[in-house]
Parts: sequence; structure tokens; C-alpha cells
Amino acid sequence: MHDLIISGGTLVDGTGAAARVADVAITNGLISAVGPTGELGEARETVDATGKLVTPGWVDVHTHYDGQATWDPILAPSSWHGVTTVVMGNCGVGFAPVKPGDEQFLIELMEGVEDIPGAALTEGINWQWESFSEYLDVLETMPRTVDVGTQVPHGAVRAYVMGRRCNTDQPTDIEIEQMCALVRSGLEAGALGFSTSRTFLHRDKHGVHVPGTFAESKEMLALGLAMKGLDHGVLEIVSDHFGTEEEWNWVKQVARETGLPVTLVPTSAAAYEGGKVFQVAEDASSEGLDIFPQIAGRPTGILHGLTSSFHAFMSHPTYAAELADLPLEEKVAKMRDPEVRAQLLAEKPSSSDPMVAAMGALFAQIFPLGEHPNYEPSRAESVTGIAEQRGIDSWEAMYDLLTGEDGRELFYQPLGFYGEYNLDETGKNLAHPQVLYGLSDGGAHCGVIADAGMPTFILTHWARDRVGERLPLEALVNSLSRKNALAYGLKDRGAIEPGLLGDVNVIDFEALRLFRPEAIYDLPAGGRRLVQRVEGYDYVIKSGAITFKQGEHTGALPGKVLRGGH
Repeated sequence: MHDLIISGGTLVDGTGAAARVADVAITNGLISAVGPTGELGEARETVDATGKLVTPGWVDVHTHYDGQATWDPILAPSSWHGVTTVVMGNCGVGFAPVKPGDEQFLIELMEGVEDIPGAALTEGINWQWESFSEYLDVLETMPRTVDVGTQVPHGAVRAYVMGRRCNTDQPTDIEIEQMCALVRSGLEAGALGFSTSRTFLHRDKHGVHVPGTFAESKEMLALGLAMKGLDHGVLEIVSDHFGTEEEWNWVKQVARETGLPVTLVPTSAAAYEGGKVFQVAEDASSEGLDIFPQIAGRPTGILHGLTSSFHAFMSHPTYAAELADLPLEEKVAKMRDPEVRAQLLAEKPSSSDPMVAAMGALFAQIFPLGEHPNYEPSRAESVTGIAEQRGIDSWEAMYDLLTGEDGRELFYQPLGFYGEYNLDETGKNLAHPQVLYGLSDGGAHCGVIADAGMPTFILTHWARDRVGERLPLEALVNSLSRKNALAYGLKDRGAIEPGLLGDVNVIDFEALRLFRPEAIYDLPAGGRRLVQRVEGYDYVIKSGAITFKQGEHTGALPGKVLRGGH
């Protein structure tokens, strides 16, 4: 007898195969049978999935739950969105290894790069480890809704070996050897890979570039080759340097000599000129190597609003002096006062921030989200477009929209080029065979970004809602599940086939929708984060246990720590 049968659903099994109606049985946490409806025998429990999609649980390879995973068993919002496996330790930031006394340095690194409140990390993390292996052991003590895997972060490794010189200096040959040993031992303990950040955008709380930003190719090559001879390991890189041949050369050498995958996030325009990053990936594939550009389903976007950490009026003198610290309800009431409105609109921002200075010109690229966000809006839906329709100034339109919805409205500002007001280029990139779907940043950017619902967005927008060319549902599900799993060596998941993990989503596809992000204050020390809720996931099943039913946690905590090579 099976433990669970999911009956009568439209199965999109994660392999890329065509959708079909089928039953799925799970026994002892594994898929035990897949077959025609009513022919799999009996089960202790049955889920009726008639008229619903049945897919694998999503595998999210780019999250930052490194701190949250030590105190929070739910790991929302990712777990709300059908994610059953997360990979953290991305972008070269994380919390192990760490020498006693250096904990605050790593907190400030994470706070600066990933916008996670330092007070929440300080209160929430108990620091019962020094080595990376001990960190994994601590993670194993907490059951959770999802499986978690992590990577050895360059920032922590550099800090452990070089101390406060890690941000500015080049290491000695001996220090490089010591760092390589830490990377190797972390992988042997079960890390899924090694990650680094080499983008000028990533700075710590004090504005200092993160360790590794200016590391020489000699160091980077050595750290990548520290994984040589292992049967698992991914090199994850965020870098501005992919406009240079020197950066490409050491990356390709690591892939050739280790035979292990590389996933990269180029953050310079030069890397994309002429489709270079995709050509490099294709050339690597022809050599039998795996170099995977990692992209999101839409541009990452800054969220403006009274409940976020940024909005157009926050540096106006009256707002900063009289309104900033008020509770939301009182703030909105005062801002709706005609005299306050006139005063704020008459003032100029006091900030020297270039984005603030250019705000008036940016309103054509800033879009109110509404209750159910549209992430591919037209110019007419921008603040400028709305102002033109109303016959008022863009600043006036922004003010009135900002104080609407009881102050809970948020505004999406896509980062990168959105001048054509469409995602045609994004769709082309999503369809590339070497691309990995990632960059949800689950757990991070608590004050201005809420992208952890990226899997839901990809499914709804690209397979169902988009006006224009869409992408095949089967291909999207494959990329969100099996393709990501295999890239990280997780061969036991990502598809609904006998013998694989019973990680399954039952989705009411027609009802699946995202809500406007909202601010909640549930982090340690009362820290705020922006989260995005969803409806339409009827059941989320992890290792055969129903973890969420109609969006509510059932109490089940079957998630484990993943150890690569174990």
C-alpha cells in the first residue's frame, strides 16, 4: 500500500515531457509509481488533483537564508511558493567558517550586500560553530519545511585567513593555500559548491567592497581548482569582470580541469554585448563543459513605497524631519493634509544619491503594482504615464499614488534596461538551453526587493498571462525543477519519476496568482521584511509529507540538510 496517491491531475513531470493526466504514488518519501488514473492501487491518503497541475517541487538555487535557516523552520516566503529545495551561500557571503570574535564582520557583510537587518542576524544567530562542517551540523539540528543546501562563501574564507586585510589586500601564497584548504574541507563536509562576488555593487554595511571583489586571477583559479577531484561542487560567481578575457580564462580553466559546473551572473554590460555570455556557454557545452549563465524571470526591481526602505519623498526635508518615524496610519493621514502635500511637493530632495537626483526622469520607469502586480507594464502604466493621463505633474501623481491604498501601495522600478517596455529579450534568454533560472534572492533584500516568488511569476507570466510570445509550460517546469537540481548534483529530485524524492506541487493553475508585496515585522528583534504572498498552491508536498495545504502550514517539517557527495 502506498502512503499517498495524488490522483487525476495533469502531470508536468519536470523532464520536459508533454503534460498528461496521471496518478502519482509516494511511499516512504519517494515516488513509488506513476501511471493511469485509478490503476496504482490503494493508499493511506489520497489527494484529488482533478483539473489541477501536478509538478515537482521547485529547486531554487539562489537564496540567502544562511542566517534565517538557523532560527526559522518555515523558510517563507520561498516555501509558500512551491519551493521544496533551496541553495544558499550565494554571492560569496555567508556565516562559516568564522573565527570567534569575527561574527560581527560577517553580519555587516551580509547586511550590506543582501539588505538583511543586522539586528535580526545578531539576535537570531547563535553562532555554535567555527568551521563550515560545524555550521552544517548546526543546520541539521533543526527540522524545516524544505531541504537546504549551502556553499562555501569566499567572503568568510578570506576573512578567516586574512582577518581585516581581507577587503583590501592580496593574499600571500601561503594564505591562498590556507583558503584552498578551507574550500576543500567545506566541500568534503557537504557544501554544494563555492561562491564568490566580484561586483562593485556588493559592499558591506560601511560601503567597503566585499572580500574578493579585486582578488587576482591567481587566487580565483586556485580556489576553483580546490574542488578538483571531487565528485560534486559548483562554482557560483557574480562578477563585473566578465568584460575581460582574463576573467573568462580562469573560469573556463576551472571548468576544464575540474569537470564541475560553473554558474555565473555577469553584472557588466560588456558581458552581454553581442550575446557573449551565452556564446561562452554554448562553446563550453560543445567541449562537454557546463557553464550556466543564471538569470531571473524578470528584471530585479527596487520597490518604492511607504512600507519599503525607499521612496521618492524620503529625503525631502519635511518628510525626513516630521514624518519618517510616524506609524504608517498616522503618516498617511498627515501626508493627505493639503498643506503638507503642498509643502512636500514644493521641496527638493536633500540627498546626493544619484537615483534621488534623477527621480523626476525615472518616473517613466516606475510602476504602481496594485493588488495583483503586472511585471511587464506599458509606459502608460508608469507614474509618468498616469500623470499624463490625469494632466498633472509626475511628482504630484507619485505623491497621490504613494498615499493611496492606505499607504501600502508599492512601486516597481526594473533595474537594467526596460526602455522598450517589454520582456522580449528576457524571454529569449529564458529559452536558452544553457541558462539556469535563479536570482530569487529568497531571504535577502528585506527592505526594497521581494523576488522570492520568482518561480510563481515565471509560471504565471511566461506560460499563462503574458500578452505576446509565451514559453512552453513543460520547459518552464523543467527549468524550475530538474534542470536546477542536476546542475547542483542533486540527482534524487526535480522530476516525478519512480525512485526520486516525493517533492510535489498540486497547483490550481487558473487560480495561481501573486499579491502585492507587503511589509511584515517577524524577524528577530522585530526586524522588517517585504514578502509576497500567493494563492493557487493547493498542496506542497516535501518527501511525501504535505507541508502546505491551501497556503497554510500543516505543521510537517520533513526538510533536511543536503550534503553534496554524501
